[in-house]
Amino acid sequence: MLVSDNDGKALVITRIFDAPRELVWKTWTKPDIFKKWWGPKDFTTPVSRMDFRVGGETFSCMRAPDGQDFCSKGVYLEIIELERLIMTDSFADEEGNLVSPTHYGFSSDFPTEMQIEVIFEGEDGKTRLTLKHSDISKLIEEELEDMRQGWDESLDKLAEYLEKFLTNFE
Repeated sequence: MLVSDNDGKALVITRIFDAPRELVWKTWTKPDIFKKWWGPKDFTTPVSRMDFRVGGETFSCMRAPDGQDFCSKGVYLEIIELERLIMTDSFADEEGNLVSPTHYGFSSDFPTEMQIEVIFEGEDGKTRLTLKHSDISKLIEEELEDMRQGWDESLDKLAEYLEKFLTNFE
């Protein structure tokens, strides 16, 4: 769903996962787990690094089915254990240097830095996750739809990962 906020447009997605909040939190904060679900359908994530502290950097590269890597880098702005993550989000090259979005074929109006907020709420052994990707007011409609689809497919993969993980431990 797309909503307006004080800074312009933000993509907001809410999902309920049939898994405890502690486990869903780990999928976002442990690079070896993050690599197992991050990226749209048919993408893999060969690289994920996290300096998990306020001011620390996160870096990941997801690989498209055609072999092209899309790397991103961010800085953790806020970490409230089991409740909220806020981080910046920018494109990077494979060495972790910031690059223009045009490097990956996006429009010159695509923002060079965005913000991601992830809220984790426990509900009867399940987790309500609310994701807000903001500072995207200049995205053209096609880029916005691609972003929404990418997040939806990533979160679908997260749900599959959680289901398999919990099935193996029952």
